[in-house]
Amino acid sequence: MAKTLGQSTKAKAAPVLLSGGNPQIAKSEGDAPVQAYIAAMPGWKRGLGERLEALIVRNVPHVRKAVRWNSPFYGIEGQGWFVSFHVFTHYVKVTFFSGVSLRPIPPGGTAKSKDVRWIDIREDQFDEAQMAGWVKQAAALPGWIP
Repeated sequence: MAKTLGQSTKAKAAPVLLSGGNPQIAKSEGDAPVQAYIAAMPGWKRGLGERLEALIVRNVPHVRKAVRWNSPFYGIEGQGWFVSFHVFTHYVKVTFFSGVSLRPIPPGGTAKSKDVRWIDIREDQFDEAQMAGWVKQAAALPGWIP
Protein backbone atom coordinates (compact mmCIF):
# COMPACT_ATOMS: atom_id res chain seq x y z
CA MET A 1 0.00 0.00 0.00
CA ALA A 2 1.43 3.38 -0.97
CA LYS A 3 1.93 6.07 1.63
CA THR A 4 -0.15 9.19 1.08
CA LEU A 5 0.63 12.71 2.24
CA GLY A 6 0.11 13.21 5.94
CA GLN A 7 0.39 9.52 6.85
CA SER A 8 3.16 8.41 9.11
CA THR A 9 4.88 5.07 8.77
CA LYS A 10 5.86 5.17 12.47
CA ALA A 11 3.54 3.67 15.05
CA LYS A 12 2.98 5.82 18.10
CA ALA A 13 5.12 4.48 20.93
CA ALA A 14 3.42 3.24 24.07
CA PRO A 15 4.07 5.32 27.19
CA VAL A 16 7.05 4.32 29.30
CA LEU A 17 6.20 2.75 32.65
CA LEU A 18 8.16 4.35 35.47
CA SER A 19 9.15 2.76 38.75
CA GLY A 20 6.25 0.79 40.19
CA GLY A 21 4.46 0.69 36.82
CA ASN A 22 3.29 4.30 36.77
CA PRO A 23 2.75 5.53 33.18
CA GLN A 24 4.92 8.45 32.06
CA ILE A 25 2.58 10.92 30.34
CA ALA A 26 3.63 14.45 29.44
CA LYS A 27 2.11 17.32 31.42
CA SER A 28 -1.02 18.42 29.54
CA GLU A 29 -4.65 19.48 29.89
CA GLY A 30 -7.84 17.68 28.91
CA ASP A 31 -9.38 14.26 28.56
CA ALA A 32 -6.95 12.80 25.97
CA PRO A 33 -3.84 12.67 28.21
CA VAL A 34 -5.90 11.26 31.09
CA GLN A 35 -7.25 8.53 28.80
CA ALA A 36 -3.70 7.81 27.59
CA TYR A 37 -2.58 7.44 31.21
CA ILE A 38 -5.42 5.06 32.04
CA ALA A 39 -4.84 3.00 28.88
CA ALA A 40 -1.18 2.59 29.88
CA MET A 41 -1.91 1.46 33.45
CA PRO A 42 -0.61 -2.11 33.82
CA GLY A 43 -2.66 -5.21 34.64
CA TRP A 44 -5.63 -5.00 37.02
CA LYS A 45 -4.81 -1.35 37.70
CA ARG A 46 -6.15 -0.35 34.24
CA GLY A 47 -9.61 -1.64 35.17
CA LEU A 48 -9.43 0.25 38.45
CA GLY A 49 -8.36 3.42 36.60
CA GLU A 50 -11.34 3.05 34.25
CA ARG A 51 -13.68 2.62 37.22
CA LEU A 52 -12.23 5.64 39.03
CA GLU A 53 -12.52 7.78 35.89
CA ALA A 54 -16.14 6.74 35.31
CA LEU A 55 -17.04 7.35 38.96
CA ILE A 56 -15.48 10.83 38.95
CA VAL A 57 -17.14 11.86 35.67
CA ARG A 58 -20.50 10.46 36.77
CA ASN A 59 -20.41 12.35 40.10
CA VAL A 60 -18.79 15.57 38.85
CA PRO A 61 -20.17 16.14 35.33
CA HIS A 62 -18.18 19.33 34.58
CA VAL A 63 -14.88 18.03 35.91
CA ARG A 64 -11.63 19.50 34.57
CA LYS A 65 -8.91 16.96 33.72
CA ALA A 66 -5.15 17.12 33.29
CA VAL A 67 -1.99 15.09 33.73
CA ARG A 68 0.56 16.54 36.14
CA TRP A 69 3.62 14.81 37.61
CA ASN A 70 2.69 11.61 35.71
CA SER A 71 -0.73 11.40 37.40
CA PRO A 72 -4.26 12.29 36.28
CA PHE A 73 -5.72 15.25 38.16
CA TYR A 74 -9.40 16.18 38.44
CA GLY A 75 -10.68 19.59 39.43
CA ILE A 76 -13.26 22.31 39.09
CA GLU A 77 -12.45 25.36 36.97
CA GLY A 78 -11.49 28.26 39.24
CA GLN A 79 -11.59 26.03 42.33
CA GLY A 80 -8.45 23.91 41.95
CA TRP A 81 -7.74 20.17 41.92
CA PHE A 82 -9.70 17.93 44.29
CA VAL A 83 -8.38 14.42 43.52
CA SER A 84 -5.57 12.60 41.74
CA PHE A 85 -4.33 9.03 41.48
CA HIS A 86 -0.95 7.39 40.93
CA VAL A 87 0.16 3.81 40.18
CA PHE A 88 2.51 1.94 42.51
CA THR A 89 3.71 -1.67 42.31
CA HIS A 90 0.97 -3.20 44.47
CA TYR A 91 -1.70 -0.50 44.64
CA VAL A 92 -3.16 2.70 43.22
CA LYS A 93 -2.99 5.70 45.54
CA VAL A 94 -6.02 8.03 45.34
CA THR A 95 -5.19 11.42 46.87
CA PHE A 96 -7.75 13.96 48.06
CA PHE A 97 -6.21 17.42 48.40
CA SER A 98 -8.73 18.54 51.06
CA GLY A 99 -8.96 15.07 52.57
CA VAL A 100 -9.13 16.15 56.22
CA SER A 101 -12.50 17.75 55.45
CA LEU A 102 -14.00 14.49 54.13
CA ARG A 103 -16.18 12.22 56.26
CA PRO A 104 -14.97 9.69 57.04
CA ILE A 105 -11.41 10.95 56.60
CA PRO A 106 -9.45 8.75 54.15
CA PRO A 107 -6.88 6.66 56.08
CA GLY A 108 -3.56 7.86 54.59
CA GLY A 109 -1.93 11.04 55.85
CA THR A 110 1.36 12.80 56.31
CA ALA A 111 2.93 15.58 58.30
CA LYS A 112 4.04 17.24 55.05
CA SER A 113 0.55 18.52 54.31
CA LYS A 114 -2.07 18.96 56.99
CA ASP A 115 -4.96 18.84 54.47
CA VAL A 116 -4.07 15.96 52.13
CA ARG A 117 -5.34 12.43 52.76
CA TRP A 118 -5.33 9.36 50.54
CA ILE A 119 -6.32 5.74 50.24
CA ASP A 120 -4.19 2.96 48.75
CA ILE A 121 -6.41 0.65 46.71
CA ARG A 122 -5.14 -2.89 46.20
CA GLU A 123 -6.56 -5.46 43.81
CA ASP A 124 -10.19 -6.36 44.66
CA GLN A 125 -10.40 -3.74 47.44
CA PHE A 126 -12.33 -0.95 45.71
CA ASP A 127 -15.27 0.37 47.75
CA GLU A 128 -17.16 2.22 45.02
CA ALA A 129 -19.84 3.65 47.32
CA GLN A 130 -17.27 5.11 49.73
CA MET A 131 -15.20 6.51 46.84
CA ALA A 132 -18.29 8.15 45.29
CA GLY A 133 -19.06 9.81 48.63
CA TRP A 134 -15.51 11.14 48.93
CA VAL A 135 -15.46 12.38 45.33
CA LYS A 136 -18.75 14.29 45.77
CA GLN A 137 -17.55 15.85 49.02
CA ALA A 138 -14.11 16.72 47.63
CA ALA A 139 -15.53 18.35 44.48
CA ALA A 140 -17.65 20.68 46.65
CA LEU A 141 -14.61 21.95 48.60
CA PRO A 142 -11.92 24.43 47.59
CA GLY A 143 -9.22 22.43 45.83
CA TRP A 144 -5.45 22.56 45.60
CA ILE A 145 -4.04 25.33 43.39
CA PRO A 146 -0.33 24.80 42.72
